[in-house]
Parts: sequence; C-alpha cells; structure tokens
Amino acid sequence: MVDIKGKWALITGAARGIGYGAAKFMAARGCNLILQARKAENCAKVLDEVKALGVEAYAVGAEFSDLAQVEKMLADIDALGKPVDIVLNNAGVQVAYRTDYLKTPAGDYEKSFFINTIAPMMIVYHFLPKMKERGFGRIVNTTSGIRLEPEQAGYSASKAALDKVTMDLASKFNGTDICINITDPGWCRTDLGGPQAPNSPESSLPGVVVGAFIDDKRSGRNFAAGNFYGMTLEEAVRKAENEIPVYTGSIGM
Repeated sequence: MVDIKGKWALITGAARGIGYGAAKFMAARGCNLILQARKAENCAKVLDEVKALGVEAYAVGAEFSDLAQVEKMLADIDALGKPVDIVLNNAGVQVAYRTDYLKTPAGDYEKSFFINTIAPMMIVYHFLPKMKERGFGRIVNTTSGIRLEPEQAGYSASKAALDKVTMDLASKFNGTDICINITDPGWCRTDLGGPQAPNSPESSLPGVVVGAFIDDKRSGRNFAAGNFYGMTLEEAVRKAENEIPVYTGSIGM
C-alpha cells in the first residue's frame, strides 16, 4: 500500500460532501492538499481542518463550466511549486431532473460535459506529463452508477463519456506506477445526490480514495464505493488489488 505521507493531492469539489470527506481522510494520513471549489473561500472550513491535522494545504477556485477559469486554476497550482502526485477528480454537477425527458434542452448536455467530462480531463492531461517525469502518479475520476434514467440524460451521458476517456487513457499506463482508475461513490446524501439518497457521504470512504493507495501498477478499474463499505483502508486496498478487474474494452466492464 502506498504511503501518501508528504505527497501532494489535488481534490476537486473539496468544500463539501464527498470531496470534503476525502480531503479529511487524506490529510489524516499525512497527505498535503490542494483543494478546489468554485471559489477558493468556499474551502475555508476544510482548509483549516486539514491544516489542523498537520499537513500543508492550499485552496484554489474555478468554475468548471468556464475553461478559462480551469486554465487559470492550473496556472495557479503550478505557481505553488508543489508536485501533484494524486488527483481526485470529485467535482461534478447534476444540472436537472427532467420528468418530461423528451424535452431535455441541449444546454443540459453542454453544461454537464464541460463540468463532468472536459474539465476533469483537462486537469488529468495537465498533470500527467509531470507524473511521467517523476515516475509516480495516482488519478481517480469520479463516475456515476446511474443507468436507464433518461430524466438525467445530460448528467449520465457526461459521466459515461468520462468513463470512456478515462479507461482508454488508463490502458496506456497499465503496468506503470501511474495508476488511472475511476470510482463510483454510490447515491449519497450530498447537494448533488439530494436528501432522499440512501447513503451518507461517509459511506463513500474508503472506496472513493482507495485508488490513491493501490500499489500494483494496474490501471483501468472501477473502485465502486459499495464494494468497500465498512472496510479499513488496508482491507480495501487488498480487495482493490486482488478482486477488482481491469477494464478490457468490452461492454459492461
């Protein structure tokens, strides 16, 4: 299992919900953090809390529907001079639930793809070259288990696209110490998931972060949080390395 003490992780969507929990989890294990929200000040609470755990941490802001802001954020991160070893792309948006789904507007797709697909991949492409130079990296992109719901077409399509490009990219790094995988937190009671969701945000741990700790040089897996409920991190890592299959390109992963 990878020791993340002293490493640097970028966590998007860190101000609340699953990203907030992931930030606390990583900081408790000594990982230094760069925390993203739409506005940097939105991370004030979690920034104070992770610093109290003894790690270095910074907050950055960017609205992911605006790629100019994403580019500015990446430049701001570069200016910090910190090596980003781990990327946890947690930020996402569910733009609408369309009961009359045959009237789904094009804007649902446009906004969903900018935030849920394009922005996270721009982040991945930005940090991968430096990871290759250092010979180490962990990237975990957050997906969704939503299926058969045209009411959420923009959201589900953007996450399906993220799955595809992540897994295709992962195939190029399988067998190296740059591990690229996805995670599905499950339906949790967050601002995105809503109050009716059956699972607490805490239930997503350690599943949503286990991809940062694996040490088997394998990429292209879905570490769905439901597979790791109630486990210690050590148990989760063993299960992730020994039981979760690598995507081979066939339908139904």
